[in-house]
Amino acid sequence: MANLVKRILLLDTGNEWGGGTNSMIELLKRIDRTRFTVTACFYHNYRHGDSTLREALAAIDIPLLVLPTRHQSWWVKLAKELARGLLFWHKSWRAAAVFRVEIFWRIRPRARALAELLRKENYTLLYMNNQPASNLEGYLAAEKAGVSVVQHCRIEPKLNAIERDAVNRVARRVICVSQGVKDALLRQGVRPALCQVVHNGIDTRQPFPEPQPLPGVALDTPVIGTIGSLIKRKSVDHLLRAVARLPQDLTPHLLIVGEGAEAAALRQLASELGLASRVTFTGFQKQPLPWLAVMDVFVLASSSEGLPRVILEAMLLEKPVIASRIVGSSEVVVHGETGYLYDYGDIDALAEFLADLLRNPAKRQSFGAAGRRRASADFSIEAYVAGVTKILEAAA
Repeated sequence: MANLVKRILLLDTGNEWGGGTNSMIELLKRIDRTRFTVTACFYHNYRHGDSTLREALAAIDIPLLVLPTRHQSWWVKLAKELARGLLFWHKSWRAAAVFRVEIFWRIRPRARALAELLRKENYTLLYMNNQPASNLEGYLAAEKAGVSVVQHCRIEPKLNAIERDAVNRVARRVICVSQGVKDALLRQGVRPALCQVVHNGIDTRQPFPEPQPLPGVALDTPVIGTIGSLIKRKSVDHLLRAVARLPQDLTPHLLIVGEGAEAAALRQLASELGLASRVTFTGFQKQPLPWLAVMDVFVLASSSEGLPRVILEAMLLEKPVIASRIVGSSEVVVHGETGYLYDYGDIDALAEFLADLLRNPAKRQSFGAAGRRRASADFSIEAYVAGVTKILEAAA
């Protein structure tokens, strides 16, 4: 029986703990240990509130390897700056030159180290948890070591020719978290036979959390909220501007859950818009669902996603969702049934949809109930785990 167990090295090269990390952990909690043994391999032991990635993985008996990283030397920085300066007039050539520097100093050395690890520990499969553009060293390593590759693509990808060719040459399968992600890969030349959609999933049987109290906010005040990393891609500033454009008779409280590089700028913008007294910045929350439970409307204003787990969580808790019409979000939210979709960046449209839901409690309730039914029927954790497991079994 032991000879039938597949040895998997899970590689994640990301720089932060996000929804993709949470979805990966939910998979690992449920993966069949009689069929797979998994070792996680990261470049960072992320912190997640008061705990770390290593602690979270140890709690589900998954070992973590943290690979050493190289700091950019002066010559690498100089080479990149020269490429940017000399080729300032041609965007694609400039990007290609900087990428070549990255291959030489970072990607190929990492690939050699990964190849040695794959060979030494006799792994049968390299399973990568990001997207091809951030996993090139994995493709090169697996090719060198003769190990099969499965890519889990969790965000809308943008590939150059080298990355595309590596996928087509090495990958056994690319798991796409949404049809939009798959379509993006196909447009960029990835072979259709490689791409298979397996939607992210959520545990639809988990109990509802108790709503998080908001001191100083009257119980009859409607709460609009968002949850996620405070980074530019999430466009939380659009939500602040939309709330500032609401009619004067609508004065909801705004709840922003998360931390990130944009936190200070967002606080400053809230003050400039005259919203400081009506916005709560919670910072990072290890358990975000109680905060989601207190919201009357959930908003995700991102410029790009894969298939946002946080929208599934909002739907599970019967919250109407307003989201930008982008890859992933537009496959989950049914416009006019579980929430509203608007063109990314159209702040006036976002404000109009917010006003509509704030004025219509019955519509909020109807959208929320429809969202829970959809999450339960179409995005179960069981279907997610079964879909990924089937692909890993076939590829290993």
